[in-house]
Amino acid sequence: MELCYPGQPNTSDKTCVVDGDTLWLNGEKIRLEAFDTPEPQTNICGGSSEVALAHKASSRLLELLNNNDWTIERGGVDKFDRTLATIRVDGRDLGDILIDERLARRWPDGEEFWCR
Repeated sequence: MELCYPGQPNTSDKTCVVDGDTLWLNGEKIRLEAFDTPEPQTNICGGSSEVALAHKASSRLLELLNNNDWTIERGGVDKFDRTLATIRVDGRDLGDILIDERLARRWPDGEEFWCR
């Protein structure tokens, strides 16, 4: 797997990491559930640390997916027509790993600590 690049066409075999909580898997856009990471494109908080953390979260998700065996559990579709899912490595939710590493927050009730 690789990082997605801007303007990459949506094809039936597209597989890449969009950001720390979103990826394409064989043409299916997947939003990982129960956690949130900073957005690399929008910079909602207005600081460079947010964008830097977003890139770290994306890189870490990519590393976890490429260096481990993992399972995916799909659980519906969100309002943006993305498949909602949980990915686990050795039975552990990737979201929990990113949260423990301070690269993500619980969603929807976790504090956006990167906006401080």
